Amino acid sequence: MILITVGSQKFQFNRLLQEIDSLIEKKIIKDKVFAQIGVSDYKPKNYEYVDFMTQDEFSKKIDECDILITHAGTGVIVNALKNGKKVIAVPRLSKYGEHVDDHQIQLIDEFKELNFIEPAYEVSDIKECLKNISKKKYNKYVSNTDRIIESIKEFIGINR
Repeated sequence: MILITVGSQKFQFNRLLQEIDSLIEKKIIKDKVFAQIGVSDYKPKNYEYVDFMTQDEFSKKIDECDILITHAGTGVIVNALKNGKKVIAVPRLSKYGEHVDDHQIQLIDEFKELNFIEPAYEVSDIKECLKNISKKKYNKYVSNTDRIIESIKEFIGINR
């Protein structure tokens, strides 16, 4: 299953949802697709969707999916990577009224540089990303949160 998520911010991400509909119509995407569409006003025609999910519902969908196609939100990308999912990240862009600036391009660049994700800088790239993602090997994400917490504890003298 392919999970699409656009986050919970106040901005629409219609062009991503429309592209997925188009790829399903063209039979490029044959897998089952489920989406969390947020405040987007485009309503998918060829796949199931909800506006928002609870954290438990979202975790269940992450468990069920093979591929996550998402906006370039750090939290959702890291969550998917921690769960061993392949990720295609599409930046929300200010020129389309999807965000206030284009910082998501920088986030995608960083994740790409670390070989964690397949970047789709434009929605038209998703078709090629879907081809690449099945053949490509990505680095495994390893959280360093515990190491950071230990360093902070040492710095403030808790472990002494």
